[in-house]
Amino acid sequence: MPLDAEPDTVDAKLPGALPSALRAELIAFRRDLHMHPELGNREFRTTAAVKARLEKAGLKPRTLSTGTGLFCDIGRDAVREAGRHTTVARGMLALRADLDALPIPDTKTVPYRSTVPRMAHACGHDVHTTAVLGAGLVLADLAAKGLLPHPVRLIFQPAEEVLPGGALDAIECGALEGVGRIIAVHCDPKVEVGRIGLRQGAITSACDRLEVSLDGPGGHTARPHFTTDLVTAVARVATDVPAVLARRVDARSGLSLTWGRMEAGHACNVIPQHGELSGTVRCLDLHAWRDAPDLVHAAIDEVATLHRAKSEINYVRGVPPVINDPEVTELLRRAMTARRGPHSVEDTEQSLGGEDFSWYLEHVPGAMARLGVRPVGDNTRRDLHRGDFDVDEGSIEAGVELFTAAALLDGRAS
Repeated sequence: MPLDAEPDTVDAKLPGALPSALRAELIAFRRDLHMHPELGNREFRTTAAVKARLEKAGLKPRTLSTGTGLFCDIGRDAVREAGRHTTVARGMLALRADLDALPIPDTKTVPYRSTVPRMAHACGHDVHTTAVLGAGLVLADLAAKGLLPHPVRLIFQPAEEVLPGGALDAIECGALEGVGRIIAVHCDPKVEVGRIGLRQGAITSACDRLEVSLDGPGGHTARPHFTTDLVTAVARVATDVPAVLARRVDARSGLSLTWGRMEAGHACNVIPQHGELSGTVRCLDLHAWRDAPDLVHAAIDEVATLHRAKSEINYVRGVPPVINDPEVTELLRRAMTARRGPHSVEDTEQSLGGEDFSWYLEHVPGAMARLGVRPVGDNTRRDLHRGDFDVDEGSIEAGVELFTAAALLDGRAS
């Protein structure tokens, strides 16, 4: 059945509702992850917890060869045993989650506050993981009853926060083999719980890391004309390079260089010999992102040379923009509408945040939705990557409903 044949109303007959007992279990599971955050490529406890719960459900997850992260197929055996014809060659629908936390102190006063110093799930990956796990458990039950029309793969990847992203490791380990389309969610504190934000085309930006070292002879602050004035050189690179780039790139590309660290000198009367800056380069446009390293190198060299400083640049490629496929975006819209009605879907803007989900989209079509986590009626601003970030845990159920409905509708479309 084509997707456009699905009505824009709640489909009460669509199976896969989240049982109340499993809802409570998933909230407890998320809180446990929240209390025990792990950084990228060190998610051993988190990987083990997800693996154990999937195995308890009779599934056979496979840990990535990198040691953390896993993927798990659902429905292939049940479909074969039922003798039902499916176009498996079209590829499975993959549901992707990320496991890692951030090196940020948890400043909330809640029973499930992080127990690990200077680490917190301040970006909602614990919610992503729990929603995909919950969807997997529901879909496994449907598959056992012969109600899952097409196989599904769960992907729990490591190190989303570590450039260029653990998605590349998951792909290298075969997570996309046999996959035809892929979907994901990302927590959005601007969107109310029970709703999702969608956008066709680019929904995030490209994101790279930039590290710059400047060197010169230095000397006494009484005689800056005998030296390379490193502090001034660092300051000029910090202010002038973004301005230069703004005149060398189409403004519509949204290329943005923002510094996060600047360091030079140790004494008030000594011009230092060394200075450093580091920051990120973000870009809304894929083509401009491909040109960004050469443009940034040239701009830094020009400004540094003007101030007689020698520059050394470490430009670390990060992630391209997440570009949502129109058809898969429509699948997500239909899925959320089937569960909660058309009011549960809203348009969202392109973010300057980066997401390594984009690497999957270099291989297969897919789409990411913004998952609402803001409590109803709460206008408190709690942004991502902050120690006080938290979610309305009703977002877990909404995520499970979205994923399960997408899997069922995708199967019908096959």
